[in-house]
Amino acid sequence: MRAFRELYDAYSKAMYNICLRMLGNAADAEDTLQEAFVQVFKNIGKVEQEASLSGWIKRIVVNHCLSELRRKKVYFEEVEEEHVEEAPVVDEEAFALSVTMVRDAIGKLPEGYRTVLNLYLFDDYSHREIGELLGITESTAKTQYMRAKEKVRQLVKQQTTV
Repeated sequence: MRAFRELYDAYSKAMYNICLRMLGNAADAEDTLQEAFVQVFKNIGKVEQEASLSGWIKRIVVNHCLSELRRKKVYFEEVEEEHVEEAPVVDEEAFALSVTMVRDAIGKLPEGYRTVLNLYLFDDYSHREIGELLGITESTAKTQYMRAKEKVRQLVKQQTTV
């Protein structure tokens, strides 16, 4: 039991942050984190190398978050295969962006956008991997990511002009 407690103490804060970013509210994040750690504890004997432990736990947490989003029927907008232009580079220093403003803007994104943005930016998944996880095409993952970035820019800009 002490080992389980130490494992939970070592990883729970970082994994909670993943849950909170993906799910958008503390109650769902806490519930999902607990469910994920139950699975971690049940399957801890299956981890082959200690070095892969954090990645293994993270994968379980992300999959539980995605299951929760699917349960809530998050909508991921499918798009036709098309070339999508990158948004023009913005001098972010000129906007004097603060971490709080960006975090608040991400929190206001529709769940589909927020999920793709978090998986790509914070959890280091490729667009191909995101597509596989969410059951969407790689192109859709890229488009959702670019639209999410643009929406964050708009929300932050609104905050700075108010």
